[in-house]
Amino acid sequence: MTLVSPSRASRLALHWPHWLSLPMMLGLLIVGFWAIMTVAAPLVAPYDPLDLVGRRLQAPSWEHWLGTDALGRDVLSRTLHGAVHSLPLAVMVVALSVLIGATLGALSGYLGGWVGAVIMRLVDVTLSFPPMLLAMAVAASLGPGLGNAAIAMVIVWWPVYARLMRAQVLEVREREHVEAAVASGATRPRVLIRHILPLCWTPVLVSATMDLGQVILLAASLSFIGLGATPPTPEWGSMISDGASQFYSWWVALGPGLAILTIVLGFNFIGDGLHDYFDPRSE
Repeated sequence: MTLVSPSRASRLALHWPHWLSLPMMLGLLIVGFWAIMTVAAPLVAPYDPLDLVGRRLQAPSWEHWLGTDALGRDVLSRTLHGAVHSLPLAVMVVALSVLIGATLGALSGYLGGWVGAVIMRLVDVTLSFPPMLLAMAVAASLGPGLGNAAIAMVIVWWPVYARLMRAQVLEVREREHVEAAVASGATRPRVLIRHILPLCWTPVLVSATMDLGQVILLAASLSFIGLGATPPTPEWGSMISDGASQFYSWWVALGPGLAILTIVLGFNFIGDGLHDYFDPRSE
């Protein structure tokens, strides 16, 4: 066995990216695993998530690693298939929220005047409601279903990015290179798109990465109270709701609970790593 000399070990540590820490790598592994499950769950899961494959409320065994639920469906298979619904939903919600919020926030910060005032008053009104309460109200008015839950979550989340992007634009537009672009005769859209926005995306990217986990939690919460996924969809929140009614059959909620816990931690680890990567003070 060849030992690495102290000098070589120190050189490796010196050239190792400071942001690629153990939590960051762990987060990438966790999120990568669940991302693979969104595609490979039908191939990896031992049973169909909707089939009745065993006795109802059967405890974990070699045949059913996480047991069965109240209808005799395999909990492990349903947990793996839950990623097919939860992860794409979170990505779609965050992407739409960033698109809408960042666009309106950039216009508010750059144009100012009555346009900025109207946008920010709309942001203030939306943020004045507790996020969970607003999402519940919108989802209840639209009816249960993952699509309606996604709309409710976009309505809740876009103001966060609007306010964040506006703050970045207000700071960047005062820099010298922007003043030089304006003095050279560049049009206002060109100044915004070419000289301001490229310097405003770092906080938005870090926030969006962390919010992916929070969106999964909110989607699970809506499904838990019956405003998200509809039966028999194998969605993590609805599975935990089923487990809550079977208190002594702890395994029914164990699988989806661990899935939510790990993927939220994974996104938080990645967000922290991205923050360290983009933050010059962490060098």
